[in-house]
Parts: sequence; structure tokens; C-alpha cells
Amino acid sequence: MDGDCATTEDLCMQRFGKKKPHRACLVLARGGSKGIPLKNIKPLAGTPLVGWVLRAAIDSEAFDSVWVSTDHDEIAAVSREFGAQVHRRSPEVSRDASTSLETIQEFIRAHPEVDIFGNVQATAPCVHPFHLRKAMKAMTEDGFDSLFAVVRRHAFRWKEVKEGEVTAPLNLNPEKRPRRQDWDGELIENGSFYFCTTALVQKGLLQGGKVGYLEMAAEYSVDIDIDIDWPIAEQRVLRFGYFGKEKRQAPCLVVVSAEGALTELRFISIVVTKSVFVQAPCLVVVSAEGALTEAQVHLSPTGEEFRSFNVHDINGMKQLANRGVEVRIISEDESQVHRQLAAKIGCKLEEGCEDKLAIVDSWRKDLGLDWLQVAYIGSDASDSECIKKAGVNGCPLDAQYPAKNYSRFVSKRRGGQGAIREFCEHVEITIEKANNENKPRPE
Repeated sequence: MDGDCATTEDLCMQRFGKKKPHRACLVLARGGSKGIPLKNIKPLAGTPLVGWVLRAAIDSEAFDSVWVSTDHDEIAAVSREFGAQVHRRSPEVSRDASTSLETIQEFIRAHPEVDIFGNVQATAPCVHPFHLRKAMKAMTEDGFDSLFAVVRRHAFRWKEVKEGEVTAPLNLNPEKRPRRQDWDGELIENGSFYFCTTALVQKGLLQGGKVGYLEMAAEYSVDIDIDIDWPIAEQRVLRFGYFGKEKRQAPCLVVVSAEGALTELRFISIVVTKSVFVQAPCLVVVSAEGALTEAQVHLSPTGEEFRSFNVHDINGMKQLANRGVEVRIISEDESQVHRQLAAKIGCKLEEGCEDKLAIVDSWRKDLGLDWLQVAYIGSDASDSECIKKAGVNGCPLDAQYPAKNYSRFVSKRRGGQGAIREFCEHVEITIEKANNENKPRPE
């Protein structure tokens, strides 16, 4: 090992004038996307799009610094929340006609300490840390000047012609048309990342010198460009995306906060705990106001209080309960309506909660669970601390930002209008992933 390290350091000394070159990750995330407005922070399977690649880049430990180049305040704020540094790009490289090379060159001029960088695309949410480690290893130990990601495709290509002209094959002989299993296919850039030395960028190139590639499996080769890509990418990332260093664990405790999630006005809080296997009993806690019910409260002429509930939300909670997950409701208020709802679902209700974190923490301890085994969905400021602690967390579409900023899953629906059902489905997917797909990734 010492000999290998010495060889690598000698190579780096020759190439960069230092034994340990500065390795930077750079994600380009302009705010003016035309295809999908602000797509770089649009929630994909509950996580801002840029968050998927930032999580993989930071956890790869292949970089000395991780940066996002952006011209947009909100993208900058989200990027910092995921642990990245922000380079505020100039208006000159923020135009629709600006190229990636121009933007990278500006970054390099502002950060002359960088020797090698990996331009990881925000639109490639299925990149894993092991992809980035392999790429950086090739750059530093194998002496590549540039390297990019490719995927193998088995597609026969034909020449494009104008009306009246005759086409011709580009990569096959029709007389000897091969079977798929008899043809290796072709390597196509999948757009996930481009690694390069600073010296090459200064020459105006992103690919050149000693060029290499890293082949990625088809399931990881996701590139989002237009709206139609989004639902396909969501399904792919739920199955093949990188969710963090911890192994995915099945939720054992789910807490739903009524405020904003079960009702419309407030945020929903659900706490889900994780364990390697689903264990009974599991707990789901739902906060009533604004999560289970709409934010509106109707009063009769006699002063009676009326609130409405979403049947889909109730069915989602029942479905989790049927899987052995215990469901509970948590509420800041005391209400007969909430008591009746809890009785209908068949779950425990905790009312008058001034400190939700203390209540959920006591439940967690009573069940012998870690916070990673808690799932929490909420919408109000009072839910924020639980959301930050929970291993699986979320909020409704109309959640307040103190809660929304910390939520990895953001429902497409408002509180009291199906957000709880969506979160319950997200919890079920987490359980399936924990039980069926918690396998070591190839290195």
C-alpha cells in the first residue's frame, strides 16, 4: 500500500506540482431553466433535484470541496442545506446561450487552487458515491486528463434524410443483422458527470489529452431534461437512487402531525423509524390540525365545530396499520372531532401537546427505537425539530418553510387533501426498499 501511495503521489507531483492535488466537485445549477422552471430544486421523490447529486458527491469523500455554481438565491440556499459551498456565477455566464465550458472557466479563475474537478450534472439523480470514487481514482492514479460517464446502448442507427432521399444504416449491415446477445452495442455519453484537469479547461477543452470513460449500468443512467422525464425519473430514483450512508431501514415508527398535514392550513408531521426489518408494533403518529383536516374550521349557529377529513388520508393510515405499523395522532389542540377520528382509525391520540419533540422522543424510547427508525410528516414550525430528527420525514405542498426546509419528502398535495396518503405510500416504498433492496452496492 505504501508503494502504491508513493507512486500516486509521484505521478501527481509530476502533473500538478503537488503530491495531493485539490479535487473539487462542481454542480452547475442555473435558475433560468426553460424546459422545467427551477428544475434544479424541484422535489424529485421528495428531495430537491440537486440534493441527490450533492448527497452522493459529499458521501463519496472523493472531493476536497463540493461547489454549486448558481445565480439564484433559493438554489444557493438549498445547496448550502445539503452541505455544498456556493459560487455565485456572473450574469455573463447565466444567459440562455452560456455554455458549460464558459461557466466552468469562470469558476476555475475564481478558485485557482483547484487542480482536478468533477462536473456532476444536477439532472443525473441516480449517481452513487462509488461512481465518483472510481472516476476520481482514474484521474489521480491512472493519469487521465479527462473522463466522462457512458452507458451501453443496443440501438441500430440510420442516416437522417430529406423527403425523397433514401436512408442508409450507420452502425449495422442489414444483410448480417446481429442478435442483441451477439452484439456488444455502443457506448453513449449519459451526461452524468465529466471529470477534467484545470489545465485542460484553461486550453478551452473539457475532453482531451488522455481521455477515459466510466461505464455506468443502465439503471443508474438517468438524465432529466423535459417534463416527460420527471415521472420516469421518480420511479427510477426510488429504486436506484442514493439515499445516504445509512442502510435503508424499514419504518417502525410513523408520527403524523395533524397541524397542516391532516388539515389543510398547517403542516403534516409523520415520524417514521427505521430498522433493518419491519418489526411489530410499528408506530404512525398524525398531527391533526391542518394535516388530517383542512385548515378551515366551520362553526354552526349554535357554536358547534365542523371539520372535514380526506378519505384517502385515512385509508393510507389504515393501510400502514394493516402492515403492522401502529398509528398515532398528535395535536396541539383538544378537540372532540380529533377524538372521533382517532376512534374511527383505531389509533391513540395525544392532545394538548406543547412540545411535540418531547412526546415523540418518549414514544421512541418506550419502543426502544432510534431516531433513524422514526418517520415524521409535519407542516408547522412546531414540527421542525421532529422533522430534523426523524430518519424519514416529509411535509405537505403548502407547508411553512421552517418545516419545509428540513423535509426530504415534499408531497404534491396540500394538507387535508391527500398529502398524508402520499407520505404513507412513501413510507411503504421505504419499507419495501429496506426489506428487498438493502444490498451492498458494487465497488
